[in-house]
Amino acid sequence: MDNKWINTYNEVVKFLDTYDKDRKFNFQGHCKRLFENLVGKLKDEFIEYVLGDEVNIAYKWINILSDALRKLQSTLNIKGTTFPKEFKRFIDDPRGHLKRKIFNYLYDLLRNKITVDEFTRRAQAAITTSFRTNLRSLYQYWVFISLLNMLGSKGAKLVYPEHLYLPLDRSGKQKTGTIPPNTILFIEDKGYLSFFLEAPRPIGWEDTDDLKRSWSFYVALRPDIMVYSGLKMNIIDLNNNPPIAKPDIIIECKELDDWFIRVRDMRGQFAKPLTAEEWRSRWIEGLWEGLAEAMGVQRAEVEKRIKEKKSIRLREDRIVKLYKKVYNPKLMFLVSRAKIPVEVKQSLERDGITVIDDVGFNSKKLIDIVKVIEELASFSGLTHYPLHLRLPVNLYTDLLRLVKGLKYTIRRDLPIEDLIVLALKYILENKEEFMKYIEGSTKL
Repeated sequence: MDNKWINTYNEVVKFLDTYDKDRKFNFQGHCKRLFENLVGKLKDEFIEYVLGDEVNIAYKWINILSDALRKLQSTLNIKGTTFPKEFKRFIDDPRGHLKRKIFNYLYDLLRNKITVDEFTRRAQAAITTSFRTNLRSLYQYWVFISLLNMLGSKGAKLVYPEHLYLPLDRSGKQKTGTIPPNTILFIEDKGYLSFFLEAPRPIGWEDTDDLKRSWSFYVALRPDIMVYSGLKMNIIDLNNNPPIAKPDIIIECKELDDWFIRVRDMRGQFAKPLTAEEWRSRWIEGLWEGLAEAMGVQRAEVEKRIKEKKSIRLREDRIVKLYKKVYNPKLMFLVSRAKIPVEVKQSLERDGITVIDDVGFNSKKLIDIVKVIEELASFSGLTHYPLHLRLPVNLYTDLLRLVKGLKYTIRRDLPIEDLIVLALKYILENKEEFMKYIEGSTKL
């Protein structure tokens, strides 16, 4: 891979030395167009230097995700999808998004605030991180949407959110101190399924600083997909350890060919000084045990490393096991786009993690997960059975008129839902009379 961008950079410097020695970048007319073209070329060439042909993968994967989303509009009758802001910018224009990531570094370079080597290091890291992060999210979303598509084709209906826009982000969803689902599906005669994407994020607590501190330890532990049986509108459970309701299923998604040899620094939030209260907090007990097991050391060693602000580095396959240990789901699946070595697969399966590898973008390979999820559907969490009625307009109008009339008769408001409940109770108490009414009725 050559350094074409260096030649273009030298052209830009030469241009600036001629027309803008003070580096104010306040060009007009022809000079403005020439400068913008040179800088645009420089950005393109630098992205090519960092990623090569890999950037074309993004466009291919985006098309696959778009196809899955179009299908979802049919299978679940959704109106649209909302993405995290960063991801939306990436899928709308991958190259443009990556160019924005190096904007500040490039202008620092052109103003001689950083060297070429510093620019190369910082801008390369920014591009690589953004590209990898967005591809990781893209594959996770594809897995999730494919599961929903297959469930929808089996008759599942989307009942939450009611506006029928599927949220794949969690922006602002946890400010009230709760962790709501991304979506809930209903399967007739079976029940509900609640889905959470990367849900255990910091939440807007207003009570004690202790809870805020203890929660920060779970920022780095976010399973890709958690599935709960029944209607689950909030997964916070302060009696649990960690303070998250035990998921029925966790699904981890891996998009890289060599994900299992990658190493992640898990220290993150652990770098903060810990108080005696935090050490005693029951909410972090499970994390110490899980980390110790994943690292193959004693718990005391984990505590020592954190106190000394040492790095806690784990291979990605160990992190998957850590999720299993900390959250203790009934079932856990790992979906790998690429085929993984037999020994890695066997190691994960010995820890109770079902591995489905060499998936690529073949949704049929996810069918076993769909079957398990479908069997989990239940009516747990319900206080009322919600009937999804499609009332004829004239009947609804008549009901509204009746409700308004009853308001003056019984001297209180009577919502249509309550009126229907009373009507159903009346029917059950007067079955014979109602049967005669049905027999004499020719149409609804």
